[in-house]
Amino acid sequence: MPNIAVLVKRVPDTNAQILVSGDRVDLSNVKWVMSPYDEYALEAAMMHKEAQGGVVTAITLGAPECDKVLKDAKAIGVDRIIRVWDDSWSELDSNQTQMALTSAVKEISAEVVYCGKSAADTGAGSTGPGVAERLDWASASNIIGLEFEDSGIEVIVPAASGNARTGISLPAVVSCDKGFCKPRKPNVKGIMMAKRAQVEVLAAEIPASGINIVSHTPPPQKAPGQTFDGATNVPAVVAALRNDANVI
Repeated sequence: MPNIAVLVKRVPDTNAQILVSGDRVDLSNVKWVMSPYDEYALEAAMMHKEAQGGVVTAITLGAPECDKVLKDAKAIGVDRIIRVWDDSWSELDSNQTQMALTSAVKEISAEVVYCGKSAADTGAGSTGPGVAERLDWASASNIIGLEFEDSGIEVIVPAASGNARTGISLPAVVSCDKGFCKPRKPNVKGIMMAKRAQVEVLAAEIPASGINIVSHTPPPQKAPGQTFDGATNVPAVVAALRNDANVI
């Protein structure tokens, strides 16, 4: 029976209004949720367990306030919840993040890792492939279909000519797009059990960051829009779309 890991991340609600204060984003009044693509990864991990048995462990990286997304995963039905963190850390770059998550995957002896194709806050899409590279495992990205076999898993991924069906032997890291499943919702029993669940905390050895942020500069404000009334202004609209907006 496989040992299954799923990576989840705490991000601002995608419907939240993001405000900029000075040269920084103000997230003080933002609701925090599990990254939407991670919900599909979580469902994939649960489907894998239902098909072949095993244990599902949800892993996140962050300070104690990130426990909420782990409790949400527990309410869905994962077996273990782990947070990777050290109080000496602050903001980690992508290399440090991938190293820390890789350490946790090794610690629990996972054989397959599911994650979202990208996080809703950064949209980088580097975590899945980066963890796979550090583990020296196979990697399948942006999957839109998933089936389970005795020898491994079969996925459907976008290709230049359509969609490609690919067989993957384990161990492997699989990053999930939306559309191939409907993420389940927790029931009352699951929510109550999750409240009492114990979050395991793991530390990890990570390298020093090689990134230095010099400054933050907001993008320039857009020019005010134009309004045209009446059919007589159609030539002017067409000219504006062609010459100013460059869309036709």
